[in-house]
Amino acid sequence: MNVLAIDAGTTGVTALVVAENGQIISKGYEEFAQHFPEPGWVEHNPEEIWQATLSACATALRTTAEPPSCVGITNQRETAVLWHRRTLAAPRRAIVWQDRRTAALCGRLREAGHEPRVSELTGLRLDPYFTATKLTWLAENDPRGWQDVQSGNVAIGTVDSYLIARLTAGARHVTDPSNASRTLLYGLASGTWEPELCELFGVPAEALPEIVPNYGPIGRTDPSAFLGLDVPISGVAGDQQAALFGQTCFDVGDVKCTYGTGSFVLTNLGGEIVRSESGLLTTVAWQTPSGERTFALEGSIFVTGAAVQWLRDGLGVIGTAPESEAVARTVPDSGGVVFVPALTGLGAPHWDPAARGLITGITRGTTRAHLVRATLEAIAFEVRDVVESMTSGGTGAVFKADGGASANDLLMQLQADQLGAVVERPAIQETTALGAAFLAGLGAGVWGSQGELRKTWHLDRRFEPGARDDDAYERWRAAVRLATA
Repeated sequence: MNVLAIDAGTTGVTALVVAENGQIISKGYEEFAQHFPEPGWVEHNPEEIWQATLSACATALRTTAEPPSCVGITNQRETAVLWHRRTLAAPRRAIVWQDRRTAALCGRLREAGHEPRVSELTGLRLDPYFTATKLTWLAENDPRGWQDVQSGNVAIGTVDSYLIARLTAGARHVTDPSNASRTLLYGLASGTWEPELCELFGVPAEALPEIVPNYGPIGRTDPSAFLGLDVPISGVAGDQQAALFGQTCFDVGDVKCTYGTGSFVLTNLGGEIVRSESGLLTTVAWQTPSGERTFALEGSIFVTGAAVQWLRDGLGVIGTAPESEAVARTVPDSGGVVFVPALTGLGAPHWDPAARGLITGITRGTTRAHLVRATLEAIAFEVRDVVESMTSGGTGAVFKADGGASANDLLMQLQADQLGAVVERPAIQETTALGAAFLAGLGAGVWGSQGELRKTWHLDRRFEPGARDDDAYERWRAAVRLATA
């Protein structure tokens, strides 16, 4: 039995067909447009996400001998999507997780004294990153459109909810706890939408999706809507929680980092809600059909792989992202150059939406290789910042790495050195989509247990820690202070 996994990311949609042994049979990918109507604003056209989903899935299924037995979904989180319940058309573009337009709104709520209570209920903080303030902004700035939400004609949700609505031809309006726990509207203790938070952010609870477990009978695809397929949707999770699941981080203390547009470090907390005092987020990792929830502590870094893309597209100092490794290896170090890639503010553990990118230590001898090396070092430093906040001084655990930038051997070695820990890269680095496949397969009976899933995980390479350049890290910390001054 094969499983179809849909990974609706920030810049494109990946579709994988995964076999029972955990191997990838086929793959499809389709990019969609990024819209930047004003500085700090990031938007997506929901219809373009849906068309990219259809295209990626059609490509992946074209070479498979048998139809999938079930579908799993994982998605960019926190992005606010609206769509008409009857036609499923989106009345406006979605506001993306990277969007910073609600920084002033978050400031007003913070000054009014709401953050401690919001944090207590949600495990999050008041930051433009999360969904609820995007919805408040829509209510304030598009009152005519918001009337359709209040009247019940327009549904609101995250990308998972939108895709499930499209896949089922509008039959299901649901989300899962991992996505719900990123909205600022979900209570960690209650496990449901909090009326107090809905009132604070002005969001009508009846417009929100039903919260269902991460695997099990979630919905069924409508053949007229989805490539002629009539199969169960049996797994769904936000991308970072899906990657934690795909890395088989099932035990308390297991930790992974996904190196994508940003980087996201998650550690498994088991069934305990642990609060961070150092800028990390408490979130739901997944919930079983019986209602048992696993929690995670998360450090969200907004710009890592995107910094390499900026070197390529913004500065033109490299031709492709993979070229960054070869260029950086031409110098032994960054020559004292430090790059703080606060291109959309700083996330964990600093949480400063006003921070801006900064390059220090430039001399007459600085070359593009030094800047490229400093960019890779910055990624390793950012992750070290989070891990030290998470574990009070480093990790003794094996650190599992995945995502596009994890293919960079130099970056992975720098990371092992900076953490003083073994970094393991799996044979399959598409762990986000793999996690969606695993959840769906568990929900549909393709796999019977987490133990079976763990047997499908295979190592590509281990990176043993070498000498750690603490002087370079101290220069990094000094530069961060300048970027946030």
